[in-house]
Amino acid sequence: MAVKIYKPITPSLRNMTGYSFEEITKTRPERSLIVVRKKHAGRNAHGRVTVRHQGGGSRQFIRLVDFKRNKREIPAKVSAIEYDPNRTARLALLVYADGEKRYILAPVGLKVGDTVVTSRTADIRPGNSMPISSIPVGTLIHSIELAEGRGAQMVRAAGAAAQLLAKEGDYAQVRLPSGEVRLVRQTCYATIGQVGNLDHSNIKLGKAGRKRHMGIRPTVRGTAMSPRDHPHGGGEGRQPVGMPGPKTPWGKPTLGYKTRRNKRTNQYIVRRRNANSGR
Repeated sequence: MAVKIYKPITPSLRNMTGYSFEEITKTRPERSLIVVRKKHAGRNAHGRVTVRHQGGGSRQFIRLVDFKRNKREIPAKVSAIEYDPNRTARLALLVYADGEKRYILAPVGLKVGDTVVTSRTADIRPGNSMPISSIPVGTLIHSIELAEGRGAQMVRAAGAAAQLLAKEGDYAQVRLPSGEVRLVRQTCYATIGQVGNLDHSNIKLGKAGRKRHMGIRPTVRGTAMSPRDHPHGGGEGRQPVGMPGPKTPWGKPTLGYKTRRNKRTNQYIVRRRNANSGR
């Protein structure tokens, strides 16, 4: 897809870019595969704000995406490529041979009229899903399961792709987009190819209003607050943080502070994304 550049007739349009939507073939979603997204504006059951910077935004429907790909050995034809407001990737509407319709993430190269299938013996083509044991080493994959039958949990964002590096015993080594190398059971399923919408990272919102359309409210810097509202606040003029490290509004360390506590899965990480990572 191409990036749409706007004519700068206003200051906000000068640096704004958007999608051309040239790959979209259907504008309205499949009625049987959508549910209404209920908004909470970051508030709990008592109406108090518990998650900051949320509220407003355009009305959205949740598309029910098939991450499990559990219709095995049944070919499906790509009926349309659609936009999803809830994710960065595009969706492909599949129509199976038995008439059932499902959404999947649209990989690069998948077009209307193509046929995809979930099978151990499927061809190595974008959109086909198969266990990692059946995928050749060096192949680019996405929508990877962490546990067999649970559904895809990794590599689902626009332009993302992981690479299968090696297979040994019951596990395979997969290099994730972050650079982390992780062990994944070979019985887990993955989809061939790279997630589409490659130009998503090149989009510039250009104005605050587009952020509000997403349901994201303004964020105020801690240094601009008073000391009673934020640990970074206070002082005459602009001041540095002035403490052992940056803090959250509630006084907890942040910005580089190690937060990973799941030691149970450390054994599956062969190499972290960088030497100083605290994940």
